[in-house]
Amino acid sequence: MIIHHGIDDLPLIKNAVVTSGTFDGVHLGHRQILKRLQQIAQQSSGESVVLTFWPHPRLVLYPEDGDDLKLLNTFDEKAILLADSGIDHLIRIPFTKEFSQLSSQDFIQQILIDKLNTKKLVIGYDHKFGRNREGSFEHLKANAHQYGFDIEEIPRQDIEEIGISSTLIRNSLLEGKVEVSNQYLSSSYTLTGEVIEGDKLGRTIGFPTANISVANPHKLIPAIGVYAVKVLVNNRVFKAMLNIGYRPTVDGSKKTIETHLFDFKQEIYGQSITIQFVKRIRDEFKFSSKEALKEQLTKDKRLVIDLLKD
Repeated sequence: MIIHHGIDDLPLIKNAVVTSGTFDGVHLGHRQILKRLQQIAQQSSGESVVLTFWPHPRLVLYPEDGDDLKLLNTFDEKAILLADSGIDHLIRIPFTKEFSQLSSQDFIQQILIDKLNTKKLVIGYDHKFGRNREGSFEHLKANAHQYGFDIEEIPRQDIEEIGISSTLIRNSLLEGKVEVSNQYLSSSYTLTGEVIEGDKLGRTIGFPTANISVANPHKLIPAIGVYAVKVLVNNRVFKAMLNIGYRPTVDGSKKTIETHLFDFKQEIYGQSITIQFVKRIRDEFKFSSKEALKEQLTKDKRLVIDLLKD
């Protein structure tokens, strides 16, 4: 997949079959659209194109609500998922206030026609675009003859039969139901961050941890608790358990993300690692002592090792 940052200087894309949207999560509902996009591209000897907008439109249109917006994907994570789905081109359109004022007619003419020479547009049901979401499938269909490209809408039932939305997945993660979210995503929910120095208390009880700092403030962090996870470090996957929370046993005052990797001895401060969530195993508790905490962590490790058996 080729990633294009912006719509200027695009190469000639052969028989462009195009869809657009935020595609947060690239979940099973999105994949219905992507699958159809690729089918049409193959039938027409064309290339599949996804137009997506970054930053997320809500951050630009409603900045006062920014603290409440939680995203399933950063742009880089989204790009990886789209590449894995087999898309030929991903075009990242910078979403600005100026761009938000582009009328649906101008969006069609300036981007779909002038920039992409679109041969077919594929959209999900009830998809809206352009200023104030004024553009619609009905408008596109009625004016297809003048635009010079065909339009196809994925039927409502094809999406609703799956019963999936990004909101449903977000809610599942915020409740700690990562198995549910993973099923809807058709892959593990991931979290990528830099390993930073902590207070090293885990080492004193035999459970050293990598403390993770997530750069994007809008990336959704799952519910507080202890999780069975897999961790990608330097292109190798390690089994691990992870805690999200405030570490009440040692009077922690801020929320942390700490992972204990099994059979791991490397120093990785400053490196980026990716967490793949598998299952939430328990709540975060305050224990009466560090010894009690160590005893529980030992039990957790046994459980996680059993859960992550190949």
